[in-house]
Amino acid sequence: MADFVNNWLGIVLTAVVVISILACGILLIMQSKIKVKVGADGKPLPVETTGHVWDVDLQENNNPLPGWWMNLFYITLVFAVVYMLLYGGFGSYKGVLNWSENQEYTDEIKAGDAKYGPLFQKFMAMDIQAVARDPQAHEIGERLFLNNCAQCHGSDAQGVKGFPNLTDKDWLYGGDPQTILTTLHEGRNGMMPPMADAVGTPEDVLNVANYVLSLSGSRHDADKAKLGKAKFAACAGCHGENGQGMQAMGAPNLTDKTWLYGGNIESIVETINKGRTNTMPSYKGVLGEDKLHLLAAYVWSLSNPATTNDAAPAK
Repeated sequence: MADFVNNWLGIVLTAVVVISILACGILLIMQSKIKVKVGADGKPLPVETTGHVWDVDLQENNNPLPGWWMNLFYITLVFAVVYMLLYGGFGSYKGVLNWSENQEYTDEIKAGDAKYGPLFQKFMAMDIQAVARDPQAHEIGERLFLNNCAQCHGSDAQGVKGFPNLTDKDWLYGGDPQTILTTLHEGRNGMMPPMADAVGTPEDVLNVANYVLSLSGSRHDADKAKLGKAKFAACAGCHGENGQGMQAMGAPNLTDKTWLYGGNIESIVETINKGRTNTMPSYKGVLGEDKLHLLAAYVWSLSNPATTNDAAPAK
């Protein structure tokens, strides 16, 4: 709590903590005064119930808590006070130990840099392809991938609908080491606008969708594909006249059988009508240059396993 910058917030939190501890202490003291009543014969007298009865005769008696249990609660309160005095649990009070979670984080980063910095610098001095062939670098890159990329591309890097497969040779922006590194640094913003109006009528959209399927030899209606070829001109500005895509724009190749959102007629019609928007965030501010270098090497190795020798990609 010492890291809060607003003094009024620290005062409010201090009040809440102090009142809570005092309230718990008062409640414990009140409960500690309740004793089991004993009769003249020294035996405990019957106590009232809470009014809860189960299975005809199973009832909950209103007995006081055992003394050892109450003592545990007292110890807990004392521990809470001591802990917050040591570590700064009262608003902006920094505590006897002057501990700060920000400082703790900074110290851990410094310790990590001191321990692993020389290793990262060693790999930074190597080109990405050489790093990809190093088994130790491959292991580090894999862990970086699992922590930062697997959420979208999958732990096996084979992608899911809307997220590219990184283990094949099909790349939207290019799969050479430098392009992959640029993608990790800067991120990518892919956008295909809705093209229904540019194509024409709903029937024209269906014809274009069939033509797109024909480009990859996928199952399609040949007659509709012939009609859609002329209308495909509205799409050629990005995908090229032959539908082979443009990596400079991130426009996919439509002549292979690799589909980001599905290669059936329904998915393609939906894409033409509604467009698609994809964003890969930039990792420049998340991972340092050295880690991005290792990560780029690992990603490149996924689609180039034959060149990485012992550093085989995870499957």
